[in-house]
Amino acid sequence: MDPTDPTTPGLVCAHHHLYSALARGMPAPPRTPAGFTDILELVWWRLDRALDLETIRWSAMLGALEALERGCTAIIDHHESPEAIEGSLDVIAEACATVGIRVSCSYGITDRHGPDGARRGLAENERFLRSGGRGMVGVHAAFTCTDDSLEAAAGLAADLGVGVHVHVAEGKADIAAADRLRPLTTDDWLLIHGVHLDDDHGLAGCVVHNPRSNMNNSVGYARPTRFANPVALGTDGIGADMLDEFRLAYVRQREDDVTASPEDAWGWLAAGWDLFPEAQRDRVVWNPVAPVETPMDPWRLAFTTGVAPRTVEVDGDVVLADGRATRVDSDEIRARAAEQAVRLHRRLEEI
Repeated sequence: MDPTDPTTPGLVCAHHHLYSALARGMPAPPRTPAGFTDILELVWWRLDRALDLETIRWSAMLGALEALERGCTAIIDHHESPEAIEGSLDVIAEACATVGIRVSCSYGITDRHGPDGARRGLAENERFLRSGGRGMVGVHAAFTCTDDSLEAAAGLAADLGVGVHVHVAEGKADIAAADRLRPLTTDDWLLIHGVHLDDDHGLAGCVVHNPRSNMNNSVGYARPTRFANPVALGTDGIGADMLDEFRLAYVRQREDDVTASPEDAWGWLAAGWDLFPEAQRDRVVWNPVAPVETPMDPWRLAFTTGVAPRTVEVDGDVVLADGRATRVDSDEIRARAAEQAVRLHRRLEEI
């Protein structure tokens, strides 16, 4: 990529949870979480139980719109909605296609809701992928799955020629993940977080670093430069502003190592194109921010906020012009999403 050219391919979010777009403003949990497991149990595992297909649809529409408005044209999504499993991946894929961005879908299987819940999650992955959907086989995390479920997910992925998308050692509760997953992983797996992995963990696949989420959940710094694996950059559901995530990835690394440069974090962002090669065909024209004359140079971008896309083309079609989506009414999406957020938040109060 030529840093003097104010254009890039479409950016890639290597790990997202589009279902979280309606979480902003949600009611406070019953008590203040005291750690990462509490955050999961009191916030996210309550939220995913409250989802139905309509809230999933408008959450995905809003998340896709916000991604497009930040120059992100491809999302690798990880979804869970235990009360609305069947058909959920179609809803997400259709929402993203309507907005005009690319998505790879997966349903995160888990044994938190019993063996039937795990079976239904696996079946949704298989149904979606066999019907021609773009995606992977999803697993929530090793610590919420039996060995049988992990082996079933790995086996299905191998049969279908795709990888597995799984949270790995995000918190200390999942510290045994490497030992359980090591016999199963292959190079096409996505290993999300990896905060508590050993340097020589022995897992195959791409580690996806989510610095903002890791800081927000106080799980620690992953120090991704220590891994031999490829490293990509995700948001873990906190939007899809990948330039902002790049900046945060850099300053978090710099806090740990004052000799670090933005080149590492830019490399993690660029690794998204290896995971989602189609995004390289997309074109984003960025608005330079004075006095920056070469806005796509990592050293300048690391210290320049406010760089936004002016035009976005996906497969040759203009899907964002003058900063506005062309295929959908962005005001309508935000209004409908706000209505569905009210429904979702009311449902949360009943759980």
